[in-house]
Amino acid sequence: MYNLRYKDNVFLSTLFVIAIPVVIQNVLSIGLNMIDTIMVSSLGENAISAVGLANRIYFIFTTICFGTYSGASIFIAQYWGVKDNKNIRKIFGIDIVIGSILSILFSIVVFFFRTQIMRIFIDDPIVIELGGQYLKVVAFSYFFTAISFAYSFNSRAIHRLKMPVVVNAIALCINTFFNWVLITGNLGFEAYGVRGAAIATAIARVFEFIALIYLIYRDRSHPLAGTIKEFTSWDKTMLKKVLNTSFPVILSETAWSVGTSVYFIAYGFMGSYAIAVVQIAFNISDFFQTIFFGLGNASAVMIGNELGKNNLDGAFEYSQRFVKITLILSIVFASLLFVSKGYIIKYFNLEPLTSEYLNKTLAVYSLYFTPKMFTYLFICGILRAGGDTKFCMVVDIISIWFIGVPLSFISVLFFKLPIHYVIAVVFSEEIIKAVVVIGRYKSKKWLNNLIMN
Repeated sequence: MYNLRYKDNVFLSTLFVIAIPVVIQNVLSIGLNMIDTIMVSSLGENAISAVGLANRIYFIFTTICFGTYSGASIFIAQYWGVKDNKNIRKIFGIDIVIGSILSILFSIVVFFFRTQIMRIFIDDPIVIELGGQYLKVVAFSYFFTAISFAYSFNSRAIHRLKMPVVVNAIALCINTFFNWVLITGNLGFEAYGVRGAAIATAIARVFEFIALIYLIYRDRSHPLAGTIKEFTSWDKTMLKKVLNTSFPVILSETAWSVGTSVYFIAYGFMGSYAIAVVQIAFNISDFFQTIFFGLGNASAVMIGNELGKNNLDGAFEYSQRFVKITLILSIVFASLLFVSKGYIIKYFNLEPLTSEYLNKTLAVYSLYFTPKMFTYLFICGILRAGGDTKFCMVVDIISIWFIGVPLSFISVLFFKLPIHYVIAVVFSEEIIKAVVVIGRYKSKKWLNNLIMN
């Protein structure tokens, strides 16, 4: 009895240490996006659509970074399980190099081809022009985002999240303040509109970068406070080992983010109102999902720590607990989303018909909430913790590109369904994905100790 109670206390205390800061981080990040959207909504639905579409590029970029960092953090979590700081810094150095290269490539492409990128999504000259203005500014923030995201994300694997959370909170306040100053013009500043939102975002990202670097290196004992020599001391064998596990995650996240962005091309055929509806619904739904992002990250870290100790039974027991918690909470939060959607919509400056479509779309989101959270937990948390990244990659690619994408265009172009029905059809891939990953979970083929292989 004592041993069981002790294990419960260890599980809960570790869960709260990891999950709560991650939840707060995501609330702040998603809150920042929601504040952007609410403030930009004062400029009209074309502005909402422009910023929403422009941010699909940022979404793809950060998702690829997430794939890179989460793939490498599988090793960091397992090395942290045996307190091996030397190899943690080597793995983190690989993150820094890849993240820097990605950010530079994205910045160049986005800055010079911003108009062409916007035309991929929509054929509306006003939306294209506004989106181009936004992208021209935020293109310069990608490097700062990549590096600060690397430090912040990998702090989760080593259970040091308080400082990144505080920095994120301050960055949110900075972003909100400059949104207020620059979008509509306050404190004597010119009203820059969409460009003002982009400038505010860039300022917040630069602050986040500087603050994280300063605070982490102020404590030289911090596992991520490595030197350039330590960050580049990995050899080809380690790089190959990390990439063998990380590359499927990177490919999976890229396929998923690009695929879900291709949905927006289909939505664009319906007009700017549909883009505005989906963008706002996406932000609101993400806000309700923040607790599950925390659970997913906590499961990846805690299960990874146990696998690093070669405690396979303990890892599986932890996974079972996360499944039960996710089931209960997903039902609760789906209900909350459904009940509160009408009140939330009032904060956005939308036309009556657009508000009606948004209300119906959020109802669809609430119906698919539980299967979406289950697939997130299994793919981003449990299965990847044991290095089962290739299986997750195949599932993501098939579900998005062979089910979701075709259904989005068929629903829009052939059946000409309203936006909420299109979303309902597209999200059916989540049901199929959930069935497949649950089967994989039960097989236990994902339980692997990577650092001993």
